[in-house]
Amino acid sequence: MTRPTAPLSVLIVEDEALLAMDLEAMVEDTGHGVVAEAASLSDVLALGEELCPNIAFVDIQLARGSSGIDVARLIGQRWPNTVIVFITANPLKIPQDFAGAHGLIAKPFSRIGLLSAMHYIANSIIAPPQTAPAPLSFIASAAFTTAQASHA
Repeated sequence: MTRPTAPLSVLIVEDEALLAMDLEAMVEDTGHGVVAEAASLSDVLALGEELCPNIAFVDIQLARGSSGIDVARLIGQRWPNTVIVFITANPLKIPQDFAGAHGLIAKPFSRIGLLSAMHYIANSIIAPPQTAPAPLSFIASAAFTTAQASHA
C-alpha cells in the first residue's frame, strides 16, 4: 500500500474520549494530522473558520444531545471541500442523502479497516479519480461515487 504524498488535515468529532484518541493515533499512523477534536455540535461551532480540514470523521450520537447529522451539515456549509465520513454504530440513522457526507465506516471497526478507508479517502482527495475499489470498511455515498466518476 503506497502512502499519499501530501499530509492531510483531519477533524475528529467523537464524544468518546478513548475512541477519539485511538482515531487520532490511527490518522497519524497514516502520515496525516489531526487539526482539532470536538465532542458536540457546539464544539464544532466554536472552531475557527480558518481550520478548513480535508477530512472530518463524525460520530452520529454526540455529547450534549447533539447530532452528527447536524455537524455534517455545518461542516458542509463552513468547509465545503471537506470530505465528511460518519463513524457510527448506527448506520441506519444516516439519511439516504448522507446529510452531505461522503461515506461511512461502521463501528466496531478494525484498525486495518480504518487505515484502509483512510488511505482510500486520502488518495481520492490527493489524486482523483480513485481507481482502486473501496475497501469493505468504507461505504461511499452516492455523491462521493458520482464525484469520483466525474474525475475519470
